[in-house]
Amino acid sequence: MPNHLPRTVLLAGATGLMGRALLAQLLEHPAIAHVHVLLRRAAPAIAAHPKLELHVVDFAHLRRVPRVDDVYIALGTTIKVAGSEAAFRQVDHDHVIAVARAAREAGARRLAIVSALGADAGSRVFYNRVKGEMEADAAALGYEEVCFAQPSLLLGDRAALGQAVRPAEAWAGRLMGLLTRLLPRGVRPIKADDVAAALIAATLAGKPGVHRLASARMQGAARR
Repeated sequence: MPNHLPRTVLLAGATGLMGRALLAQLLEHPAIAHVHVLLRRAAPAIAAHPKLELHVVDFAHLRRVPRVDDVYIALGTTIKVAGSEAAFRQVDHDHVIAVARAAREAGARRLAIVSALGADAGSRVFYNRVKGEMEADAAALGYEEVCFAQPSLLLGDRAALGQAVRPAEAWAGRLMGLLTRLLPRGVRPIKADDVAAALIAATLAGKPGVHRLASARMQGAARR
């Protein structure tokens, strides 16, 4: 049975496209009593809220986090922004695992991570391989429930968040409409709000084990 008792949650990566979608929905959800947010730097654009508490941390030297029930991680970058494959891996693997490990040591029971379509530790594609290795390492941390969202290209207004528009996502946005609907659901571009809604619902469902949310399954989740 779903466990909808009021929960205290942790969110890492709240300033990005996915993080903003998660933060908005977590703050609105009646089952969420308090939201701790980990940030690399102060974020004046994040509005104050009675449920919200912000913490500026160094993800590379993270030791302790607040005690919470659930952990949501939406940390991520691109090789272009990071500057190198090593820097990309530090964010998309090392920082993700650091947050998940610290939260587990603080007593968190459920872990939800935004991963990516094609995540595969055995892939020859560097991006997919890093995401797959992250999933494998996160699943081994001892959480009673782990959920990975594996979205296709994300849709949302990055420019409004002060982020560089990613070329592939800009291209996907132009395909919205009839052409997008003709694409298979599994690879169809997906709204960040849909991914956030699906990940929160799955985490609140209270199903032990490791789960992966395919992009096709998450389409339209925000409207359900």
